[in-house]
Amino acid sequence: MTPPSPESAALAHLIGFGRELRRRGLAVGTGRIVTFCRAAACLGALDREDLYWAARAALISRPEDVEAFDAAFREWFGGGMRIVLRVPPEVADEAEAAVRAAAAGEEGLELEEGRVLAREWHEPGEGDEAEGEAAIRIVASASEVLRSKSFADLTEEERERVARLIRRLAVQVPIRRSRRLRPSPGGSRFDVKRTLRRSLRTQGEPFHRAWRARGTRARPLVLLLDISGSMAPYSRALVQFGYAAMAAGRRVEVFCFGTRLTRVTRVLRTRDPDRAIHEIGRRVADWEGGTRIGESLKALLDGWSQRAALRGSVVVICSDGLERGEPDLLRSQMAKLRRLAHRIVWVNPLKGSPRYQPLARGMAAALPSIDVFLPGHNLESLEELSRALAG
Repeated sequence: MTPPSPESAALAHLIGFGRELRRRGLAVGTGRIVTFCRAAACLGALDREDLYWAARAALISRPEDVEAFDAAFREWFGGGMRIVLRVPPEVADEAEAAVRAAAAGEEGLELEEGRVLAREWHEPGEGDEAEGEAAIRIVASASEVLRSKSFADLTEEERERVARLIRRLAVQVPIRRSRRLRPSPGGSRFDVKRTLRRSLRTQGEPFHRAWRARGTRARPLVLLLDISGSMAPYSRALVQFGYAAMAAGRRVEVFCFGTRLTRVTRVLRTRDPDRAIHEIGRRVADWEGGTRIGESLKALLDGWSQRAALRGSVVVICSDGLERGEPDLLRSQMAKLRRLAHRIVWVNPLKGSPRYQPLARGMAAALPSIDVFLPGHNLESLEELSRALAG
């Protein structure tokens, strides 16, 4: 019989703690065990104290259970051990079925596509914080490898897995402060009218003061995705990112460009991402063709409806900058775009190489108008892009 993999053992260790609490008479249902695993994923990097409070909040609710819980936690995770836990968020969704099966007592903890947790035991050594202290480190397995692997180096099977991970990205749409004041307990502006209305409940005495603050609203986000031949290893992943961005907010516009500009916003609103990608490939006539970034930007800026969407927006241009058109046209259109947009983010997959320098004519022409310059060659860089959008 093949021994369980470290990945399976790690998840079993977390689930097993919930089952151990059951064995000790605590009312820990399957749903609570699932919540515990999902909490670990949401919190990301945890030390021993974080793990304790995540488990306590998720697995028990009665004060009289705390003593038994503490004893079980010390025994299960080791009283003198140092724990470092890092769970990627995407694991939680895929682990849920396995958690429920294991919590019900079923055999087998192998997760879909091996995207699970790896558990490593470290013997006490010079680097440990206390003598005789062991350490448990739970780290990501296959999904961590995929996060750092270039889209250009993926196998077909890995491309499918990465596509699903990209679609699950929680893209952070940009926001801005609105001029409109809204009720806010932590606001800095005194709300006289609401304070007077509240005072009617207390015989006219203003015991409860009301405050207002400026609210926030989503800033327009415009994605321009290069689908030319030189971007072939990356273009489908970037379109998948566009799909994830569409799911994150309403004020999102997505365009594809090669030798001409094509709006694909409506196509990406479909609930079936695979169908959306297929439809884009059918509609975009110049897929994997040439690159004319300057002409595509001119088409964007000349369209009155698109121009309105650009004002005050965050514009993301995903391209390697290998322009076949006139660099002067690209330079002038980027300058116009800079005057309209709040911020311009350029995502270049070639920047993922440590030896890359933006010497191509198109990239050099665009650089003066760019606010943020990022790589876009793997899942990790798309996560960085998502964070940059909110900044």
